[in-house]
Amino acid sequence: MSETGLTVLDGTHLRSLNPSLPELNDAITGSQLLEIADSKASTSLFGLSLPQNLKASALSRVIDETFDDHDDDVTFRKAELKKDKASKFLSDYISAIANEMKDDPLVVSILDGNTLKMFLEDEDDYAMLAENLFTDMDIEDKGKICKKFPLLNEILKKYGAEGEEELGQAQFAELLQPILQETADALSEKHVVVIHNIKVVNGSELRKVLADEKQFNDVSERVLLETESEKDGLRKTKLIRSFLEKHGKDFGLPPSESNEAVVLLYDAVFSEIENEKSVTRADNEFRELVKDILEKFAEQLEANPVFRDLDN
Repeated sequence: MSETGLTVLDGTHLRSLNPSLPELNDAITGSQLLEIADSKASTSLFGLSLPQNLKASALSRVIDETFDDHDDDVTFRKAELKKDKASKFLSDYISAIANEMKDDPLVVSILDGNTLKMFLEDEDDYAMLAENLFTDMDIEDKGKICKKFPLLNEILKKYGAEGEEELGQAQFAELLQPILQETADALSEKHVVVIHNIKVVNGSELRKVLADEKQFNDVSERVLLETESEKDGLRKTKLIRSFLEKHGKDFGLPPSESNEAVVLLYDAVFSEIENEKSVTRADNEFRELVKDILEKFAEQLEANPVFRDLDN
């Protein structure tokens, strides 16, 4: 884990969790049980506070599958559960969160202080870091930073430097070191987890389409309408590719314009298909071709997920 890397949380940490309830003298309310479950899940995920929509989806899944007598989360939160039923809910709920994260992983940065410690332990790296920060703050390029510079105000209140109204690079580097050390120590004791607005396309949505006959038939019909006038097998596969590049995100493919990795993904899948297939005539053969293509996409994405920056 480091301050610069990205970590994909796909529920793996939760699947190895064996949650247990605290000692109960009596029944426990659904609301209290959820607090315990969310706390255990958060602890297992580096202290991350899980998104509300993810928890709501997991809760809805467990209620629908297990608790017939509680038809919504409001009823469940007010209900009282005995130990055995509460224990089962705890296990099922955390498993449901893990499944939600498998379908829609979270991309995070975990700030644990290690990167800062590496800079502090290496004299040359630290000198370069301090110089870069100083250069960024020396907006007038005069080799001095005014102590009244906004970014320094709070720092100087705690670590202040007496004397002149300006700091040179050496003074700044000396002032910076204890700040970074204190920050690294604090992060080491309590990690900070930042969720990025990034979608991980790992083939899970595509596999749901393939597993649902109605959804798959809908997709294959759309593709067929787009390509039915073409009889040549190789040209038909090119039309299928064009269709998927335009509409594939509707059923779990990454948009073709996302990044170079997506272009390579399409190239790999259709290169393999064109080597395997010849002319496709009958509708049932066509559907098999579409299914084969989508299965290959799902396999490729499972092995090499594609990241989509949702901010762009």
